[in-house]
Amino acid sequence: MNPSIQKIAIVTGAATGLGKAIAEKFVKSNIFTVIIVRNEEKARMACESLGGLSDYEVCDLSQLEKLPGLVGKIKEKYGHIDILVNNAGIHLKKPMLEVTDEEFQKVILVNETVVFSLSREVAKVMIGQKSGSIINISSMASQYGIPQVIAYSAAKSAVEGMTRAMAVELSPFGVRVNCIAPGFIKTNMSSSALDSDPERKRKVFSRTPMGKLGTPEDVANAAWFLSSEESSYITGTVMCVDGGNAIGF
Repeated sequence: MNPSIQKIAIVTGAATGLGKAIAEKFVKSNIFTVIIVRNEEKARMACESLGGLSDYEVCDLSQLEKLPGLVGKIKEKYGHIDILVNNAGIHLKKPMLEVTDEEFQKVILVNETVVFSLSREVAKVMIGQKSGSIINISSMASQYGIPQVIAYSAAKSAVEGMTRAMAVELSPFGVRVNCIAPGFIKTNMSSSALDSDPERKRKVFSRTPMGKLGTPEDVANAAWFLSSEESSYITGTVMCVDGGNAIGF
């Protein structure tokens, strides 16, 4: 199908993990998906596995000056942008007293400022269309205190605040903005981390009412829902996809 007559989505950080799962869900739902990845080889490989309803752009999103041109290029190529998923991010696990200002600012730049700057540029396109859905990926680190992730927690808390503020400003123009806060999701990285720390694994399962890890597909399904007409009266929400972890005791 010609991309000009179907929905066009942008998913950042989609070479692996949650971003890849979201891109796969969109493609399976007949949404033409443009993934944005820093590494050309990883982007190409991801796009090959996604199939013909995908394309990629290589960009280091932390170079904020490149974002207007990036969005303009996608708009010019496909005519419209219907969905933006702000998934790309970096992590830093370190005791608060050891985190340098430079490290803190880098996490804020990638996980918070990029979300604002890219959303602003895409929102300009969506306002012109009088339609669109922006989905931000947050974290349980914004829901409650987790030690040794001070910068990540600060950035993700800001993302949830921005989600509400963006939703209020953009709603009159037909643009919805929502957020997903994943819990403990089963990936190769998380599985090995939990298996190597039995006490942490016990704690995770003991406070997760559903008693299991989520899958990347669980997050992808939530992203699809929030991007679809099925959620047309939902904006400014933070959806926890965590098996009840945030409310577990």
